[in-house]
Amino acid sequence: MQYTTFGRANGLRVSEYALGAGNFGTRWGTGAEPAEARKIFDRFADAGGTFVDTAESYQFGESEEILADLIAAERDRFTLATKFTNGVTPQAGVQATGNSRKNMVRAVEASLRRLRTDHIDLFWVHFPDPVTPMEEILRGLDDLVSAGKIHYAGLSNFPAWRVSRAVALAELRGWAPVSAVQFEYSLVERSADRELLPMADALGLGAALWSPLGGGLLTGKYRDGDEGRQQTVLKRLLHTEDGGRKTAAVDAVLAVAEEIGAPPAQVAMAWLRERAARATTAYVPIIGPRTVKQLDDYLAALDVPLSAEQYQRLTEAGAITLGQPHEQIEAQRAVVLGGDADRFRTRAVPVA
Repeated sequence: MQYTTFGRANGLRVSEYALGAGNFGTRWGTGAEPAEARKIFDRFADAGGTFVDTAESYQFGESEEILADLIAAERDRFTLATKFTNGVTPQAGVQATGNSRKNMVRAVEASLRRLRTDHIDLFWVHFPDPVTPMEEILRGLDDLVSAGKIHYAGLSNFPAWRVSRAVALAELRGWAPVSAVQFEYSLVERSADRELLPMADALGLGAALWSPLGGGLLTGKYRDGDEGRQQTVLKRLLHTEDGGRKTAAVDAVLAVAEEIGAPPAQVAMAWLRERAARATTAYVPIIGPRTVKQLDDYLAALDVPLSAEQYQRLTEAGAITLGQPHEQIEAQRAVVLGGDADRFRTRAVPVA
């Protein structure tokens, strides 16, 4: 396992995979029992993993409770991230959901108790809500950083325009910065190519990428009739081959897997690792194994090589149309560069 700072805008050190703990516990009706969760966690740690991601709502609080036991002996070895917004259960109610300062304080105190720790390394706002002003969110996070209860703050599942505004507001007001963003990204979900990833690259934010296998679609197992988790509470996180682009992406993954003799899931993860290597900030996939075997498959992908041709083929198969204004900008590229676009080279943003 290699390590990186979580973007250019902070010094937080993380492993190249984050262990998603949404499957730690069984209160959702599916997941890993505590004994299996310990095996997964220990295997991840033995492989050099240090970044662990959870949320107060995962398994209705059980994920955090299990993690408390797992990290107790070596708390400072791990970068521990958790989230708030949705409350612990679907019945949490109006006072225990959303992003208000009131709910933020309630959530961080409750997570600290469940995790049995005195600080959270990275505290995510899990989702935007339609009512809380960004200024209130940022000021609340700044207070928590000043109090030492959290060390870094991030925005999860926020649109790029809201993140960009938050970064600017925090800088202008001298508040704790937005250090990272989290969103879905894989070969079958490339929407972030339009705005979110270019924004993260430009601003130096760390990017945590959830569902890197498209909810299992990129393993190819659903083509064999394995419905499995499609019948579970996690159905909303899954993808199906509901369009030509997704089918093309799965076809390309299966073809490359056949060429190099590796499982399709490892090919999909190898593509994402190469994608991260070409970025100017940190892209960290969040893996969510339910078994040690699944974790071993993720870890094995760290040693799967892709040729430049294979990487390009996979990239093109899963590519999305960027739409406006991006296509218009590209069409005007030569004009705005003085009629000779070939004289200009795109420069990576330097490390500050």
